[in-house]
Amino acid sequence: MTDTFTTLRRSEIMSRITAKNTAPEKLVRKILFGLGCRYRLHDKKLAGRPDIVIKRRKAVVFVNGCFWHQHRGCKRQFIPKSNKEYWIDKLKNNVKRQKNDIRNLEREGWKVFIIWECQTKNRLKLINRIKQLYEKIDNI
Repeated sequence: MTDTFTTLRRSEIMSRITAKNTAPEKLVRKILFGLGCRYRLHDKKLAGRPDIVIKRRKAVVFVNGCFWHQHRGCKRQFIPKSNKEYWIDKLKNNVKRQKNDIRNLEREGWKVFIIWECQTKNRLKLINRIKQLYEKIDNI
């Protein structure tokens, strides 16, 4: 199946996708802040530039897009039908790079937590998940 958009339109759509300050990330930050958690954003000195960095607890949170990081079992994990080879390589490399980043962070003594985009869709479940996560971080 071919793309339903022209090359120019697809390029315009893709150019608007951001890596930072996504809606799921902002929601997670808002909930953490409401729980009294203080953090920094996107520390360039740390592997993978984690979305949220809680230095005093040596913990980081990645808020992953299900498509971009291929969340297993999620309906948002798919390979586009057009330009399949490119997407398979691109997404495989995203997953591999983050695994390496997580391994490096853990070697340096950081606790790493991941919240998936699909987990941000149900606000009540997300709040409970973040509370549990924050309790783990607080007990570090």
